Parts: sequence; C-alpha cells; structure tokens
Amino acid sequence: MAKQVKPIPEGYHSITPHLSVKGAANFAEFLKRAFGAVEEGRMPGPDGKLMHVQMRIGDSKLMFADPFPEFGGPPIAEGRWPLVLHLYVPDADKAFARAVAAGCQATMPLKDEFWGDRYGHVKDPFGFVWAIATHKEDLTREEMQKRQAAVFGSKG
Repeated sequence: MAKQVKPIPEGYHSITPHLSVKGAANFAEFLKRAFGAVEEGRMPGPDGKLMHVQMRIGDSKLMFADPFPEFGGPPIAEGRWPLVLHLYVPDADKAFARAVAAGCQATMPLKDEFWGDRYGHVKDPFGFVWAIATHKEDLTREEMQKRQAAVFGSKG
C-alpha cells in the first residue's frame, strides 16, 4: 500500500513566496546576515546560476532562484517590486537595526502603529521591501478604527 503523502509538506504554509533574484547566491548570504535566515538547500544549474534556493526565516520558508526568463520566469523589475515581504519578529527594533547594518535602507522608520504593531520598512540591496513588525497589542476592529481616525483626522 502506498504511503499517504501530505498535500502541503511538513514545515510549509499554504503560501510560500518564490522570488526571482539577480544574484541569488549573494541574496542568500544577505538574508543570513540581515534576518538570520537558515539555508535549507540549493540547486545549482549547469551554467552556475542557481535554479532553486530554499531558506527559512523564523517559521517560514522563502524560495528563490536566479532569473530564468527562457523558462517562463518572471521578468526582473529591479528596485520596483510590486510587493512587500512582511516579517514578524519578537523584537522589531533589534531586527530593523540588524537589517540596516547588513545593508538595508530604512524607508519607513519604526513606530507604534494604530493597528497594534511596532512596524517599519527597509529596502534591501536587491530592491525588495521588507516590513518588519512586532505585534504589541490585540485590538478590536472598533479600537483600530478609532485609532485610525485619530491618526488620519477623520471619522474612519
């Protein structure tokens, strides 16, 4: 009898980002320095480019590869990615400082936000924006709306 296989492998979530990164090997080293990422595996191609890299940051996986447009990979829009990688950490201030020390540019300073997170943005040397956050308060929707109205000067 065949062994039962889980449709979502152990350690994965339903959504796992899979990026196309020019300089995937350098990106892997950067992720280790900036976010304490752990490399779980890589698959080099015959031409030296990386066909696949898998890393873990906290309890989440991130996959990426060098660009392979000849195989239908996404086009590279360096520095203009239409996404933000959101990273929850135990200490946003410490993680933010580590990311900046590793070469990220602070693009939105950390501050306590109306929705209950300490939150800010950095842009990494590869053009990706990372939201770094620590959840500090559990709020009701009504509490968030009231705080939002106070921040933006409206009734929400």
